[in-house]
Amino acid sequence: MNWLAHLFLSELNVESRLGNLLADIVKGSSRQELNLNIQRGIACHLVIDKFTDSHIVVKRSKERIDSDYRRFAGVLVDVFYDHFLAKNWSDYANVSLDEFTAEIYKSFQAYQGQLPVVVNEVITRVVNEDWLRAYRNLTGVENTLARISKRLSMRCLRRATPTHRPFILTEAIGELTTHYDEFEHDFREFFPELCSHVQNWCAT
Repeated sequence: MNWLAHLFLSELNVESRLGNLLADIVKGSSRQELNLNIQRGIACHLVIDKFTDSHIVVKRSKERIDSDYRRFAGVLVDVFYDHFLAKNWSDYANVSLDEFTAEIYKSFQAYQGQLPVVVNEVITRVVNEDWLRAYRNLTGVENTLARISKRLSMRCLRRATPTHRPFILTEAIGELTTHYDEFEHDFREFFPELCSHVQNWCAT
């Protein structure tokens, strides 16, 4: 799942939510420098990813992705599922998406002074560009895919990959529009199972 789902599934405190995001930003031994609540949020992120990656419905969604994008099928399905979560938000949450994201943004901004610079920069962009609410429309999905494309391209440049060429995942929006109903059906079948799995983990 992508960031909206990770935040939705987090325990109800800012540090857990931050941990669910930082798992994609802070790697390796650097995680041990974070406080225990943030580390628990990172652990929750990993639980979500493991369950998602091994689920038969998610695998079915990945198989819907054309071979041109199959290498990134997992990334694309994560983003597509966040779109359906945002679109159908009232089916899963007791507060509106606007209220939820506003509370997230406010709590993150209040916590920024206690985080590494690189994390602060990401959070500032998430808030200022309203990344979370943007998932509910296709333009927001395209913008998310553009950011992922840029990140993948920069990663290849840092590794000095000889055959490097820019990643253009924005065109994969066509995969979503072509199989829109099928992806939404997959999401609706899968997401309640993920919610139950994470709730059980949080109770331990």
